Amino acid sequence: MRRRRNVPDPSALRARPFRPRWDPREVPCIPALTLDDRLVDVSLVDLLHDADGLRTVEGGTPGEKVAVIEFLLAICYASGTYPESAAQWPEWVDQKDALRPAAEWLAQRPESEVWDLFHPVEPLGQNALLAPYLDEHGAGPAQLVIERVGDYNQFFDHHHLEHPSPLPVAAAFRAMLTQHVYGPAGRARISGKATLGATITNLAAARLGTRVRVVALGDTLGETLRLNLAPVNGPCGELNRTWTVGTKRREFTSKPKGRAVAGPADLHSYLGRSILLRPTPDGESVDRVLLGAGELLSLTDEHMQDAVYATRADGSPKPLWASATRAVWRQAHALYAAVAEARSQAGSNDGGTLYRRLALFPAEDVAPEPGQQPARRIDLWAVGLVAKQTTAIAWVDGTFPFAPGLEARLYLASYRGSEIAEHVAGALYKAAFAAWRVAYPNPKPADKNGQIARFDARAQHWAATQEPFDVLMEETTLGEDVRALLLEYAETTALTARKFLAECLDPLPRSAQGARARAAALRRFDDELASPKAPAELRGESA
Repeated sequence: MRRRRNVPDPSALRARPFRPRWDPREVPCIPALTLDDRLVDVSLVDLLHDADGLRTVEGGTPGEKVAVIEFLLAICYASGTYPESAAQWPEWVDQKDALRPAAEWLAQRPESEVWDLFHPVEPLGQNALLAPYLDEHGAGPAQLVIERVGDYNQFFDHHHLEHPSPLPVAAAFRAMLTQHVYGPAGRARISGKATLGATITNLAAARLGTRVRVVALGDTLGETLRLNLAPVNGPCGELNRTWTVGTKRREFTSKPKGRAVAGPADLHSYLGRSILLRPTPDGESVDRVLLGAGELLSLTDEHMQDAVYATRADGSPKPLWASATRAVWRQAHALYAAVAEARSQAGSNDGGTLYRRLALFPAEDVAPEPGQQPARRIDLWAVGLVAKQTTAIAWVDGTFPFAPGLEARLYLASYRGSEIAEHVAGALYKAAFAAWRVAYPNPKPADKNGQIARFDARAQHWAATQEPFDVLMEETTLGEDVRALLLEYAETTALTARKFLAECLDPLPRSAQGARARAAALRRFDDELASPKAPAELRGESA
């Protein structure tokens, strides 16, 4: 019988080796929260198409969630889905389904543009030049996950990295995006001598690895993306789909200078690491990873539209950075100051930064009556990674409410709230020092810090103060009187801190010396809060 045309020979199909294929445009791979609070997995195309029917994307860490948002922003820019101008931006933010052109663009990419995580020549988000070295020099998939890698010396023989326990492909994809955006500096395990060049082992901190990223959050994923999409003056640049196609990449024979950013699509999708993943035979998981240095970008203020600046010890400004000892909320006032400054310059506002665009929303949108929700509510979400070289120590983040027109009041509440907490912390240390001087009249110099630490309640104070600070900011957003709120906040903070101090003093011996040490500490704490130099709210007065 004559075989129909275009029907392959079954024997040829059996002979063809199976090659895993995985396309995030089609495969549900991103956890998202629906408007009725169900957690579902969604493909990239559906994520953009249904963005206004989803509350937000989710992730195992704040950094993973930011990395997914960064990739979605890159797709939007590459597809031409962004506001035409700063003047149009406030209206555009409210246009539901405005992101569907990005979904259609992504779904209709030509076959020549490969979107396959396991393609042998153009693997999505990866460097195919690593392929000859993957089996010999790669490690277990734990190497891909920032929080699991540690400093490569958790076990002497690197067993934790060599462990072959597979990582589901969707999780590996999200971890890869996170590495590109947040990968910490240090040295990779890959040897430059045996691979692409000596400098492939030198990992520079990725684009967001050294600063706090601020994302404006709306009521839906769609609104969130639109809030963070800016007008484009000039080319958008290409999406960095794979290492060996499009933009000319660096080599690894010597340390290169950072390359110029071609546009926002390029910026938000840049390949901060050279990565290659090996799939398991069934294509369901990743069982081996090779990771080395990636691209270096020459970044300017133009490429950090969300950055706010803090002052270093030497007095110079620096984009706000993550700290293991200084919670993000203690610098929240910098966010509101940026919006307030932009609104004061509204006549020349070109929407060049996130804060300039937020200042474009009319102040009249604020609900005038105390206790009512403002007409427009936006949360400013700040995320950073604390790392020491290749060791990720902690993700830090904080969410701060914002309503157009309330930025001055929110600044006052956050600045005074932080100042009050700082003074209370200083009082706790001075109280601990007073107790130490009495309890240890003849100390050895080497023992001093450890002995004072017995009575130091600052750690408990900082951990407990974030909740009342969040309440302070929330009620300020609802239009409540800021000065009354600050008085209540100061009283709560002081009473709680005094309780923590008393608990730290409890182990003192029940003797005359112990009683004197306890009394000296409590007296010093009370004196510091009553001092003329203390914030007025701690003395029961309005500033």
